[in-house]
Amino acid sequence: MNDQAKVRQNRILIDSNVYFRLAQSVHPLLGNEFGDNRNCLYIIDGFEYEYFNSARLKTSFTWVQGEEYTSNRSQSINRSRKEKQEIKFNLDYLKDTAKEKELTTSPIDIEALAVALTLEIPIVTDDSDMLDLAKEYEITTMKTLELMKLMHDHEHIDDDKIDSITSYWDYSKDFPKDFLKDFKAIFGRDPKRFDY
Repeated sequence: MNDQAKVRQNRILIDSNVYFRLAQSVHPLLGNEFGDNRNCLYIIDGFEYEYFNSARLKTSFTWVQGEEYTSNRSQSINRSRKEKQEIKFNLDYLKDTAKEKELTTSPIDIEALAVALTLEIPIVTDDSDMLDLAKEYEITTMKTLELMKLMHDHEHIDDDKIDSITSYWDYSKDFPKDFLKDFKAIFGRDPKRFDY
C-alpha cells in the first residue's frame, strides 16, 4: 500500500455559487483529488433542485446541463445511516438559529451546513449569512479565493488559471463579496483586473 492510499480523503463541500464560479475553469471540479492530503470537492445536496427550479440560473448557466458536468456532479459524499439521522437532527437546530438571527439562508444552504457539521468537514461559501450561521456552530469554512489558494499551493491550478478565473468574474460582474481585499490578503498581489 502506498503512502497516498493510507491518507484519508479530505472531503470539502462547496455551495452552488462556488460551483458556478469554478466548475467551467477547473474541470473536472468534483471528485478529483489534489494534494498529498487528498483534498476532494463535493457539491451540496439540493444543487440539482435549486438549479432546475430557477429560470434565472438555467438561463445564466446553461453549461451546467452539459453531460460532462452532469456526470461530474453525480459523485456524492457517502453517509452512513447514523450520519443521515444526525444530519436531520442538526438541520433542525440550524433552522432555528437562522430564524432567531433573522438570516436569509436558504433551506438548501442550511442542509449543506448540516452535512458539513455532521461530517466535520469544511464548506466553501461566500454567502455572508451562511458564514455567520457556520460560525455559530464552529463549522470550518473557506471562501472561494481561499479554496483557490489551497488548489494553487498543491499545484492543482497556477497563477494563469487564477487570473483567467477572476478575469471571467470581472467580465460577468460576479465577484464574491470583499473580492479585492480578500484577493490581496490571500495571494499577496492585486488581481489581474483593470476596472475596479
